[in-house]
Amino acid sequence: MQRLFTSESVTEGHPDKLCDQISDGVLDALLREDPMSRVACEACATTGMVLVMGEISTQAYADIPAIVRETVRRIGYNHAEYGLDYRTCAVLSSIDEQSPDIALGVDHSQEFKSGDVDPADLIGAGDQGMMFGYACDETPEKLPAPFAYANRLARKLAAVRRDGTLPYLRPDGKTQVTFAYEDGVPTAITAVVVSAQHGPDVNLNRLRADILETVVHAELPEKLLTPDTKYFVNPTGRFVVGGPAGDTGLTGRKIIVDTYGGFSRHGGGAFSGKDPTKVDRSASYMARYAAKNVVAAGLAKRCEIGLSYAIGVARPLQIYADTFGTGVLPDDALAQLISERFDFRPAKIIEYFDLRRPIYQATAAYGHFGRLDLDLPWEREDADLRCVCSRAVG
Repeated sequence: MQRLFTSESVTEGHPDKLCDQISDGVLDALLREDPMSRVACEACATTGMVLVMGEISTQAYADIPAIVRETVRRIGYNHAEYGLDYRTCAVLSSIDEQSPDIALGVDHSQEFKSGDVDPADLIGAGDQGMMFGYACDETPEKLPAPFAYANRLARKLAAVRRDGTLPYLRPDGKTQVTFAYEDGVPTAITAVVVSAQHGPDVNLNRLRADILETVVHAELPEKLLTPDTKYFVNPTGRFVVGGPAGDTGLTGRKIIVDTYGGFSRHGGGAFSGKDPTKVDRSASYMARYAAKNVVAAGLAKRCEIGLSYAIGVARPLQIYADTFGTGVLPDDALAQLISERFDFRPAKIIEYFDLRRPIYQATAAYGHFGRLDLDLPWEREDADLRCVCSRAVG
């Protein structure tokens, strides 16, 4: 049985991703000086202006205008004609302290207040919500093929701009890849979409030919392309006005690009700008770690781990596993194994991954998972788990 599935990605110059990187830049700066910082930082970017807002409790100081300008510069918005210039853009900030009502639940969990002396139960979840982690065996990144290749195209689109291969490109860009699946296995790419911001003088035919050569065919394996594959490069024609000048950016508005390209459920919470006491971020990382290690251990070809939390409570209310019929154990038995092997309490997640350090801005573009270019602790594979799993299966 054949079905099609599509995933998209965006470059670091996309206005929403610009804001994600600013938010995580502020977070990193604060964690560098005060690892116990509590941060919920969001950014909004539009023509000629960036607004940074949120709730922060910290002993550190962050030069927010300098962080904003350096992030905007690094991404490539360095000319007034781009609608945002790091040298001249306005930078506004509206920062308050974290709500003391939230701090009550995070500082001392319900379990700790009830007399549990386990230090790992000290920190309560920073909010209620559902978090999901996913992995599959379709790509080396253990990500779904449409999403993995959309990310590769987005990174390549940025690379040919940065290295001067296509000097007329500008920072904003989007990619999209559609795969045909046969009986659950990705077999061919049926459609590719690339929308690249560019200077006003480039010939559209040249742009399309250049991107097909230096981006699409450079990144997509020929064995996955067929004579029927459709290519759409800047399908509307001109894409000169882009970035925050063309579309207001906001932190947390690309949560599917941050995760699994639509293949997995999503609880709705964004990651960027949040310190690791926020389970939207840290528990999603642990859920990905668990799912990835289930697949790496050969327990399933696809695995989704679902969690839920109550604010101020350390232990998750729910842990479930769904292997979509590909598991070697029943899903309920796998969920039990996962709950025994992985500790989903916020304090243990923070300790296990060493999350109170400035590692986040690099994750704010091109996804938080499957990053072969970064040494992210939640992407590591656990050799000991293979032994545990093989004994469970045996």
